[in-house]
Amino acid sequence: MAHFEKANSLNEWFDQRLGVNTLQRVLAKEYWIPKDINFLWAMGMVLAITFGILLISGIFLLMYYQPNVDLAFDSVNYTIMQEVGFGWLWRHVHAVAASVVFLIIYIHMFTGIYYGSYKKGRELIWISGMLLFVAFSAEAFSGYMLPWGQMSYWAGMVITNLFSAGSLELNGVVEWIRGDYVPAQAFLTRFFMLHVLLIPVAIMALIGFHFGALRLPHVNNQNGTDIDFEEEAAKYKSGNKAASKVIAFANDFMSKDMFVVAVYLVFFFYLVFWNYAFAMDPVNFDPADGLVTPAHIYPEWYFLWSYEILRPFSKDIGLIAFAFAQVIFVMLPFLDRSPNTVPANRRGLFKFWFWAMLVDMIVLTAMGKLPPAGIFSTIGLVAALVFIGLWLVLPIITKLEKKL
Repeated sequence: MAHFEKANSLNEWFDQRLGVNTLQRVLAKEYWIPKDINFLWAMGMVLAITFGILLISGIFLLMYYQPNVDLAFDSVNYTIMQEVGFGWLWRHVHAVAASVVFLIIYIHMFTGIYYGSYKKGRELIWISGMLLFVAFSAEAFSGYMLPWGQMSYWAGMVITNLFSAGSLELNGVVEWIRGDYVPAQAFLTRFFMLHVLLIPVAIMALIGFHFGALRLPHVNNQNGTDIDFEEEAAKYKSGNKAASKVIAFANDFMSKDMFVVAVYLVFFFYLVFWNYAFAMDPVNFDPADGLVTPAHIYPEWYFLWSYEILRPFSKDIGLIAFAFAQVIFVMLPFLDRSPNTVPANRRGLFKFWFWAMLVDMIVLTAMGKLPPAGIFSTIGLVAALVFIGLWLVLPIITKLEKKL
């Protein structure tokens, strides 16, 4: 049995039994961050804070929400919004956070692409991050079903139909997912469970995995400098902090993170109080009606780019293109054949590839909101083909890149 001495403080008591000081040292005080980074590296902390906001606001909404097809719509739009004190505030907070979290995810993702934070040794950082993107997407979709409005119902109908796999007509799979021939009580109950329990647990596990994947290869820096973290950490611990190229996560880097978080929260609560409507689709303020199809069915803005890749093609080709778009970002560390881990502006053709991809995804997002008719249909088709083409040429242009 381990030998325990009398503890002189509560911290010492816990440290003897849980090793809290060792944990704090490994995860915070001796977790080293390069000095050469900018505010974009704080997006991970912003994401964690936003996830926390979603959890807290979700708990308050859960107290009054009714996961029943006859009661769900009224429980959200009348009970929570009109009868519960400050219920409107918690709904606005939850809706805005659910939308803004994807803006931060996309900034975080394209920052990683621009600075090569997925290159050799950091593959698991990127893959765990993309798994988090998938989990957040599933969480957002499941949550979109819960108000049981018109767009909730019909978005659920369209997305679950994708699992029929086009001409394979796997309708049994679709019915199994829904629990019925059409979205109904079993469908709502299942997505309620996914939204409030299973997916949040998966997200928390993936956040731990993502943070753990950073521990050995460490955070990348904006110049792509190859840092000897042990040597630089030794300088820091010896008191020569000015000469060291790294700083401790706690409390040096954390203080910078918190400043960015504070600025973000000003922007966030500005949206909550004055511009929350962007996060609430007006069509979804009509109760779900399986007999009345909306004139134009579309997902939330953060899914529009992948939705637009699906729309311009025939059923089978569209599904293949859609599936391609869902998995291709995960493959980025293996498709980029360049030996250079430097910012995109120093990487020849990759610089043009990066900006072309960013602009193309913005165009796809804009087109996804518009009806697929006339010039909009043509632009959407071209943007979808450009997206696929950019990924196909990536291994070629990076293979030709000279080592810097």
